[in-house]
Amino acid sequence: MIVTSAVRHAAAGTAAMLLVLPAPSATASPVTSTATVASTAAVTSTATVTSSPGSLREPTPPSRRYVDRARLDRKGTQVQPLPGAPDVPSLSALSWVVADASSGEVLAARNAHRKLPPASTLKALFALTALPHHEPSEQHTVADSELTGIGDGSSLVGVKEGYTYKVSDLWNGVFLSSGNDAVHVLAAMNGGWESMPGRMQEKARSLGALDTQVVSPDGYDAPGQVSSAYDLAVFGRAGLQDPAFTRYCSTRYADFPAGSWSYGIANTNRLLTGADGVDRYPGLIGIKNGYTSNAGNTLISAARRGDRTLVVSVMNPQSGGGLAVYEEARELLDWGFEAADRVQPVGSLLPVPTEPTKAAAGSGNRAVAVARESREAKADRRAPRAGAEAAAVAAPAKDPARGEESSDASAGLPLALVGSACAAALALWGWRRRTAHRAG
Repeated sequence: MIVTSAVRHAAAGTAAMLLVLPAPSATASPVTSTATVASTAAVTSTATVTSSPGSLREPTPPSRRYVDRARLDRKGTQVQPLPGAPDVPSLSALSWVVADASSGEVLAARNAHRKLPPASTLKALFALTALPHHEPSEQHTVADSELTGIGDGSSLVGVKEGYTYKVSDLWNGVFLSSGNDAVHVLAAMNGGWESMPGRMQEKARSLGALDTQVVSPDGYDAPGQVSSAYDLAVFGRAGLQDPAFTRYCSTRYADFPAGSWSYGIANTNRLLTGADGVDRYPGLIGIKNGYTSNAGNTLISAARRGDRTLVVSVMNPQSGGGLAVYEEARELLDWGFEAADRVQPVGSLLPVPTEPTKAAAGSGNRAVAVARESREAKADRRAPRAGAEAAAVAAPAKDPARGEESSDASAGLPLALVGSACAAALALWGWRRRTAHRAG
């Protein structure tokens, strides 16, 4: 009877406790919630401390200056001077851009997106497209078919069929002599003349240059072939990031092979060589000049002064003769170096981020905060801090077979309580039995 009573008590107690306890959950949400709240609080607190003044941890970087990209779509000269800024030079070119080559910020511009024939400055885009695919020391024997279709009156470096040239010789012919014959051979080595415009077009789009339409890869006048001062500045800036491009565009003189002998060629960029009465520009890196009867004179130039590098593009000066493009580029470079810290940017040469990129990146400060939270969360997992240690220990493990949190911890809790109830009932039964024995 006593045993039956004890079992009855245990069963009743167990049933009562099972009714009070919640049913086991497959997701163990109470435990997960506690751990998550504790971890989130710890990370949030740490991120706040990290961002506080005087912290010895990683500082918050300065926010980027606001750039209104739509401003460059406007006609006329665009500039936002600060107090003490020098006046923008008055130039005759139909369009021009001066920009910081490092940040891509456009310091000033005139008709930046006006579409005009680019002449041989388009060879900068050709080089960006084709240059990476062959080593400078690679040799190539020219076939007669590779020199067909060169436009009348084209500038030539003197490439001959049947002759063997190093790739570096051909690129010297492109950059120094603006040789359309060298462009034709290099295009043949890179998929063919017919496919090259499409590849150049794709490269331009990837750089954010949307004004350029390529018809003839060498820049020779062709119906529908246009670019803009903005796009040319983009190509110049991109070229400066390639050491090979920079080496070729800054070379003033080279020997060009002609079978058993060679002859000297000079860069036609007068700002680089100081030829024809044009003074060399101090710190000039070079890049590419061009001329056709339809395009007029065009130029992409870059120069370095101290720790600052500028890139300028000038398209079709309307006065001053054939050398005006160099003098107007000189004026823009002088102004840019003097005004660099005294103007707000009016645009950027950097590509506009796509929508998925914008959503993933968010604002600069938000990106830094997320990175900090991620680092602190990893630190929490490696070394739980006081106050969060218990929650971390109690956090449920993942079930590798199901890819979700295991319910063992949640299911084991009621079983442990049932066991405790049974043990208490047995202890009560033993106490009553001893009491009855003493009474008897």
